[in-house]
This record gives sequence, C-alpha cells and structure tokens, in this order.
Amino acid sequence: MSLLSKIKGSIAFLCYVINTIFWTIPILAFSFVKLIPIGICQKICSYILDNCATAWISVNTVIEAIFHPMRIRVTGDQSFSEQEWYMVIANHQSWVDILILQRVFNRKIPFLKFFLKQELIFVPVLGLAWWALDFPFMRRYSTSQLRKNPKLKGKDIEITRKACEKFKTKPVSIMNFVEGTRFTAAKHDKQASPFQHLLKPKAGGMAFALSAMGEHINKLVNVTIYYPDTVPTYWQYISGGLSEVRVD
Repeated sequence: MSLLSKIKGSIAFLCYVINTIFWTIPILAFSFVKLIPIGICQKICSYILDNCATAWISVNTVIEAIFHPMRIRVTGDQSFSEQEWYMVIANHQSWVDILILQRVFNRKIPFLKFFLKQELIFVPVLGLAWWALDFPFMRRYSTSQLRKNPKLKGKDIEITRKACEKFKTKPVSIMNFVEGTRFTAAKHDKQASPFQHLLKPKAGGMAFALSAMGEHINKLVNVTIYYPDTVPTYWQYISGGLSEVRVD
C-alpha cells in the first residue's frame, strides 16, 4: 500500500469519526426525549432519529466519493418504497458489507436495522447510536450456560420479540445475515457446508423477527454481495483498496 493511500485512508477515517460524532449528538438527545411516554412525541422523535441516521449515511457516501471512490454495480429488481416493511437478507464476508448495504439502500427503503450482538452496545459512540436508533441487540447463550442455568432457555427469543415489537408502528427494514457470522474458508470447511460460497444458514434471527412482526413484513429482499478482487478489510476499504463491488 502506497504512502498516499495510507494518508487518504487516515483522513477518511478521521472524517468518518467526526461525522459519526456529529450525528450521534442529536440522535442521543432525541432518544432521551423519546422516553417521554407521549405517543405523538415518540412518533416525532422516531421520525427525526431516522432522518438523522439517513443523513449520517449520506455524508458517509460523500466522504467515500472524495477519498476512496469505487464502483457499485447493482442489478436486480429495484422497485423499492420507504412506506413498506422489508426483511433484507444477505451473505456476509466482511464488516464492509454493512457499509455497502447502507449506501445501496439509503433513501430507497426505510432505514436498515441490524441484529447486533449484545457486546456491540459497548462500542464507543456507535454502540450508543445503535441503541438510540432501536437496533435490536441479541444475546446468545452457549450450551454450557444453558446447562448451568436452564431458565435462560428461550430468553434470547424473548429479547428479540421485545426488540421487534416497536417496529410495528412505522415502516422499517430489518437486515439479517442468515449465515450468522462472516464467511471464511476455515468456517466453511468446519461446517462441511453444502453451499460453495455460503455457510449453513441460521434462520433464528429471521424467524424471530417474522414471528414478532407477523403480517407487517410484506417484502423480502435477497441480496448477494460480491467483491471481484478480494474481500476487503475496513482499512482496505477506506484507503482505496476496493475498486468495485457487485450487488445483486
């Protein structure tokens, strides 16, 4: 990697941090106002919060265009609406997948909500933003934990149901990586997956969301993300190491 790429990547990272902090401030402020148990107040706050998040992604797209432009080739049906409830599923190879999906669907469908591991709430700045934007945090219990405390069985499902209940009041897009983890050759071999480029699907999160929201979700978007050159790390992404992405 050239010195220029490293400099551009460092500047881009700084811009992303500043943009994130800038939008996190109003997001957190309105999230606390949203705690006031008045229906109209909560609806207005939800509208403002989603628009702040949409603006956050829009500015990120501008930063990308300036410091590490790339081509995103999108194919397939693109007749979307911000007034529908969507379930978006995709393959998962890199943390960059999330950034690509946010850019592709920004201002086309309702703001994407991701299922996140409980530990991610402690990520500086972003964890608070995710909490304020009602991202559903999921806590998984290991087999050993369930053996020690059988009462924990079903708790993860209960938490997911509660997290999704709030999405019934307005259009939302729920994003789910059905593989449950990032694809690697080692994981693929360990699972003996029957799919050439995918791990075995874990339908739990998707099933929980559909169960909690019932008839509200009426659109399913099945996305395939493909990196022609190599699956990028976040640093490679922001330093210009990614020239093209294909999204189908």
